[in-house]
Amino acid sequence: MTSLTIPGLLHTAARDHGDRPFLRIGDTVRTYRQAREAAATMAGALAARGCRPGDRIAAMTGNRVELVDLFLGAAWLGAELVPLNTGLRGSGLRNVLDQARPTHLLAEDETAERLRAAGYRGTLWLAGADDVPRPGHGPALPAAPVRPGDTACVLFTSGTTGTSRGVRCPHAQFVWWGRNVSGALRLTADDVLYTCLPLFHTNALNALAQAMTVGAAYTLAPRFSASRYWTEAAGAGATVVYLLGAMVPMLLAQPPGPHDRAHRAVRGLSPATPAHAWQPFRERFGVTLIDGFGSTETNLVIGTTPDQQRPGYIGTLRDGFDARVVDELLTPVPDGTPGELLVRSHRPYAFATGYLGEPAEPADTWRRTGDRVVREPDGWFRFVDRIKDVIRRRGENISSCEVETVVRSHPAVADAAVFPVPSELAEDEVMVAVLPRAGSTLDPADLIRHCELELPPFAAPRYVDILRELPLTETGKVRKAALRRRGVTETTWDRATTEAGPPMR
Repeated sequence: MTSLTIPGLLHTAARDHGDRPFLRIGDTVRTYRQAREAAATMAGALAARGCRPGDRIAAMTGNRVELVDLFLGAAWLGAELVPLNTGLRGSGLRNVLDQARPTHLLAEDETAERLRAAGYRGTLWLAGADDVPRPGHGPALPAAPVRPGDTACVLFTSGTTGTSRGVRCPHAQFVWWGRNVSGALRLTADDVLYTCLPLFHTNALNALAQAMTVGAAYTLAPRFSASRYWTEAAGAGATVVYLLGAMVPMLLAQPPGPHDRAHRAVRGLSPATPAHAWQPFRERFGVTLIDGFGSTETNLVIGTTPDQQRPGYIGTLRDGFDARVVDELLTPVPDGTPGELLVRSHRPYAFATGYLGEPAEPADTWRRTGDRVVREPDGWFRFVDRIKDVIRRRGENISSCEVETVVRSHPAVADAAVFPVPSELAEDEVMVAVLPRAGSTLDPADLIRHCELELPPFAAPRYVDILRELPLTETGKVRKAALRRRGVTETTWDRATTEAGPPMR
């Protein structure tokens, strides 16, 4: 059993940390030894219900122990788990089902209705029902002879800029995620990892691999709640927390209270944390956040550590990886010049092997990320924008990320999303959708004056939409495609035609 597979990782953790607590999910608590036995008997239960090595077994549930059992049991069997976004419906759900073509599927009552409506006709298990495969309801099978490059999971991209694509994530990719991030976070067996991020994206699954890497405990909560976050983290005994950058302003926007420090958490992983929020977060909550570059298709290629921080930067290159910054012709650009980030791994199968329906990508190839970054002469990287999010206005390229940073620094703004809308003069106009800070009154004209102090004239937004909430994916990313479709409405403030914005909605 190779150590670069999920069964190998779990077997080693059970050998080295057998009686230490591993899983804490709802009422379920398991040690590492119990988790290994659960994976073996879950594989037996799956096999007894017709699942075979190489099958794709999908799940469309919230965060629950059955989904973790399915992940570990399918890996032990040599099958592939396909966790589906619980917010999918209609054509979006049909698209991922057509790509994945699962033989079996675990659902909940509400998602089962949508799955049937989308045309799924395979075997459907309802979570909690008597006939659902579960640990202890099958023989303990030996781990399948899976290889590091075999697919363990198919994870679908969030689709914030286009159609979701199924990413083939091999066993070794999870192992390398576990090693890389546990090292960056300085994890030990005494840590308790706490995540409320959904298991249908890479972050929460990778935290599971991090726990197994060092023998730490892993606590999975059902969902994110800004008002209850620190109370729930304290109840879990968390020492390490997992967030996304969009969640950080939400937590800072909560009224201060005794729960802000009534917890044990001291470190956290939070990709894309706004530069202005990093220090206030540490001062208020006592948690040092690390940042980094990674994706469903890659790994933690660039990152910070608790003792190596530079707010506004995503970190330096991690061991085992290469990075280049290139122009439109894929020619390297000098340090200090924005360009697309290309990455390459020297670790076997540390990256995804490709997308469903497409040829496998060679392991040693340079991967285009679609992200615009700057590498400084001292090796630190700064994220500029998604290339697809660059706005072209009057011959100038505008980074939506940089405009968002300025907008968020306004004292009445809790969060914001900047995106292009069509201009009467061709190219784009800059539009911003703003979520006001609780208890604050936001004047669009004042916001634009604030932007003009920090941005070149061509980059300051023309349009301002003040919303009660931003459309988010289940992982907290803003659905900019939805905002672009909404576009300019009768309630949008336009600095070209009015000095008085609409009432805050």
